[in-house]
Amino acid sequence: MMSTVFKRELTVAVRRKSDLINPLLFLLMVVTLFPLGVGPGPDVLARIAPGIIWITALLSSLLGLERLFRDDLQDGTLEQLCLSPCPLSLIMLSKIAAHWLLTGLPLIMLSPLLAMLLNLPTSAWLTLMLSLLLGTPLLSAIGAIGAALTAGAQRGGALLSLILIPLFIPLLIFATAAVEAAVVGMPNQGLLAILAALTVLSLTCSPLAVAAAVKVSVN
Repeated sequence: MMSTVFKRELTVAVRRKSDLINPLLFLLMVVTLFPLGVGPGPDVLARIAPGIIWITALLSSLLGLERLFRDDLQDGTLEQLCLSPCPLSLIMLSKIAAHWLLTGLPLIMLSPLLAMLLNLPTSAWLTLMLSLLLGTPLLSAIGAIGAALTAGAQRGGALLSLILIPLFIPLLIFATAAVEAAVVGMPNQGLLAILAALTVLSLTCSPLAVAAAVKVSVN
C-alpha cells in the first residue's frame, strides 16, 4: 500500500508539471533578485548567502503544500486511505517521502548554482548541501502536519503559512549557522548533528500527527 501511494503521488506530480517547476522558478527568481536589492558586492552576498538560500527554500516548500491533502480530501481518496488495512501513519510517511523527493531533492541538486550566484565560498558548498539534505525532510514532515490540518479550510494557504513558519525557525537558525561556520572555517559538526536529530525526530513523530490530523479533516 505504501509503494502504491508513493507511486501515485509521483504520477500525479508528473502530470501537474507546474507543481514541480514553480517552486524552483520561485527559488531562482528570489536568489537572482537579492543581488539587485542589496548590491553586487561579493563580501556582502557571501555573508548573507546562507540565510537567503534557506529562507527561499523554506518559502518555496510552502508553495505546493496546500495541495498535498486538499485534492485527496475533495475526491474522497483520504477516506479510502483511512479505511485501508495498512496503518495510516505509514501511508502518510509515503506521502511525506514523495513530497521530499519532488521538492527537497531538486533543491539540493540546484544548491551549487544558488551558491555560485550568491558568491558563497566553494569551501561551504558541501556544508550547504549537507544542511539541505538533513533539513529539507523536516520541511516536508512538519509541512505535512500543517497541510493535513488545513486541508478542509478555506484559504488554507495563508493559514498554512501562519502555522508553519514559526515552527521552522529552529531549523533556519541551525542550518544557516552551520553554513556560516563553514564560511569562516569554524567546526560545524555539532550544528549538523542537531539538524539530523531534528529531522529524525520529525520523521518519527510527524506521520502519527499527520494521520491524526487527516482523520480530523475527514470527519
